[in-house]
Parts: sequence; structure tokens; C-alpha cells
Amino acid sequence: MPDLLLRQIEVGPMANFVYLVGDARTREVFLIDPAWQIDTIFRKADEEGLKITGALVSHGHYDHCNGIEDLLKRADIPIYVNAEEGDFTRSLDATGDSLFGSFPASNTRKVRSGDRLKIGAVELSILHTPGHTPGSQCFLVNGNLISGDTLFVRGCGRSDLPGGDPEKLYESLTQKLAKLPDDTLVHPGHFYGDLASSSMRDEKVKNPYLLCSTLNAFLGLVGASR
Repeated sequence: MPDLLLRQIEVGPMANFVYLVGDARTREVFLIDPAWQIDTIFRKADEEGLKITGALVSHGHYDHCNGIEDLLKRADIPIYVNAEEGDFTRSLDATGDSLFGSFPASNTRKVRSGDRLKIGAVELSILHTPGHTPGSQCFLVNGNLISGDTLFVRGCGRSDLPGGDPEKLYESLTQKLAKLPDDTLVHPGHFYGDLASSSMRDEKVKNPYLLCSTLNAFLGLVGASR
């Protein structure tokens, strides 16, 4: 298995995590959730001799993609967005909804669940996890899950914002993420709480949202109704 390079960087006023993920040998990396301090991210990459060759977006909320314009000024690279997220955010363009960012057509590449991308010799898999937004996606690479705003350490994303769906979020959490191996390391989209990362083993027994055995229990916990 190729040597994985994974760097977690906290940025912005909302305790966002961005990630540099790639091949430790070739030093090629993808930037996950390009937002806030793009100059800081590039400086950290330069310090380690890393080359950012692509970007991945976990979902279209502004705090996860507001750095795309600055990113593309520095590197003409593909931006990988879930097909359902791209379609949804485009439908909001006319409303001027400031919650969501926008994706430049010339650099945007649509991906779907099950797609695999190569970063050097490292292979990353796309996992569509709707609920927080229609096109929320997580990324699996060498036993690591970069979970965006779908799964937090001891928490999960909101489902009451535009495009959110609590029933789909429950399905994503219980039928997709909870079925991952216990030793999968979980790296969330925000630094909420005391731990920056976790494991699926711990989340399955300590995360109240994953402990919900029924949809109704989950809906009650998030304050939603059927």
C-alpha cells in the first residue's frame, strides 16, 4: 500500500478543518474543502515540499469552499464536487443564497459515490452521504474517513438547513458510515469538542446519533418529525 500523507489544518472563524491528503513519496496532495486562509494552506504545503494537484469539496456550504477563487489564482487544478451538490447549488444561484458557495464550470469535475481518484499512487474513494446537503460526500483513503459535515466527533451535521434531510442523514450515518470497519479513523470538517479526530469504533459506542436504533429516535434527537 502506498504511503499516505494526511495533514489536518484548522482554519477560519468557524473551527473548520481542511486537509492535505496524498502520496508521501511523490508529495502530490489534494486539498479537501478549500476555504478561508488559502495562503496559509499553501505556505504549509510549501514547507513540506507538497504540490497541490486537485481539490475535493465535501459539500457546498460557504465555509467549506470560500477559498476556491483564491485557490485557482494559484493553481489551475480540478475541483471535485458531488454531482448532486453541483446541481443543487446551481439551482440556488438565482436566489443569491449566501449559505452556499459556487463552483467555476471550467475547473469543476462531477463525481459520484464509488468513484475513485488517484493522488500519486494513493487511491481515494468517494462516498455519497446526503442529509446535511443533497450532495454531501465523504472521502475514504487508506483506512481514513474525511467526513466533512456528515459526521463529527460525537456529533453529526445539521439537517434543518436548505437541502437538508434528516431521514437521509440517518441513512447515511447508520447504513453507510456505521458499517465501516471499527479501525477506520474519522477526520471531521470542524473542530467541535475536545478531540480533533476519532475512530469508528469509538463513534459507534459514544456518538449519540449513531446510537439511535430507529429513525424515530434519531428524528427526536435532532428535533425533526416525519
